[in-house]
Amino acid sequence: MSSEEQKPKKQLALNVVSKKEHKGFGAGSIDLNNVSPVIIDQGEAYIDIGAMHAKSKVERGIKFLTNREDVPNGRKCWIVWVAVDRNEEGPFYGGMTACEMAVDPEIKRGWKILAEHVNKLDYALKRRVMLEGLDANEKKLLRELLMQHNPEWWERTNDSVKEALA
Repeated sequence: MSSEEQKPKKQLALNVVSKKEHKGFGAGSIDLNNVSPVIIDQGEAYIDIGAMHAKSKVERGIKFLTNREDVPNGRKCWIVWVAVDRNEEGPFYGGMTACEMAVDPEIKRGWKILAEHVNKLDYALKRRVMLEGLDANEKKLLRELLMQHNPEWWERTNDSVKEALA
């Protein structure tokens, strides 16, 4: 296949009321169609759907440990679970929770607490806003990503969510 015939790269987007059903482990117990993971790492915020199964760009090739001291040179990064809700006016950002992790690509090791990531995903689905630990710049990166991704959704978003990102 020549470079002219290659398909354009698919743009990642936040899920909104998808018709596709999640068929993985636990299907039917919670609906994952309206939540997307945002990665905040090295001064950048981006959507990485791979994080739904611990296969985001920063997680690939990393063996995660539960003892933070085992990754002394780990680079701090975040997964922010962003839930999109809908009202009579349309979609909006409804809940979001931040989960810290550390990665050290040199030794292929990382630190995260899987149970916390699962619980925070659940909290985002329940429209809670829990962004403790994010510094002002990380909140700014997240806010800018959400505003750029869909200004209309941002406009409809509850003031308490916007204040949490201020």
